[in-house]
Amino acid sequence: MADTYQAYSNEVTSRLPILVESARSGEIAKAIELLADAVAADGVIRAFGTGHSEAFSMEVAGRAGGLIPTSRLALRDIVLYGSHDVSELADPTLERDPKLAEELFAIHETHPSDIYIIASNSGVNGSIVGVAEQVKAHGHKLIAVTSLDHTMKVTSKHPSGKRLRDFADVTIDNLAPYGDSTLPLSSGLVMGAISSITAAFIAQLLTLGVAENLSARGITPPVYISANIPGGDEHNNVLKAKYAGRLRADG
Repeated sequence: MADTYQAYSNEVTSRLPILVESARSGEIAKAIELLADAVAADGVIRAFGTGHSEAFSMEVAGRAGGLIPTSRLALRDIVLYGSHDVSELADPTLERDPKLAEELFAIHETHPSDIYIIASNSGVNGSIVGVAEQVKAHGHKLIAVTSLDHTMKVTSKHPSGKRLRDFADVTIDNLAPYGDSTLPLSSGLVMGAISSITAAFIAQLLTLGVAENLSARGITPPVYISANIPGGDEHNNVLKAKYAGRLRADG
């Protein structure tokens, strides 16, 4: 069993240097430049993901050590702010429904300088592709975080037949393999999911990169500090006031 743990650790750690190099001079670096341009122009970084990929949007938006001008879209928004009944959220196939995209996009106030990051390991579910389509139709920049290995081996669930990456200005590969499992076990099963770990790492690389980029431009990065330390709320509220009405309370 100990060898299994080490093997999984190796699967994780072998991917991190590749992502670091991408942050220096690859697709992550391109994404950092676009995100910094948006923040410098008073834009908000809007993150979206469904299923396990919602964890990525939570890592990007509204967390301690993250950037203030960030906000999350989530499928539950169609109930909280839209026209749908809460019972619809119990449908496990909801994320595959492309008809939700237009309303989900519309219930978030946007600014021309806003930029979107959408994370989806498969990159083919209807709501994911639908929101990506809406983002580009409204003239915003879009960064995709997806598994290139997986997305090119599956069929889109969107009527257009397109994938998330087809709408992106920059596509970041999360380096997850097809099926998002890395480790064959003696039982014959393949386990050891990787996409959530690499996605969280990518989110932090983007956040750090944007802060460094803004600093190089002479702009003080607007950063959240923990609300659980003295003065945290006061610090955050002063910076959030600039974006009044544009950030959701939960991110």
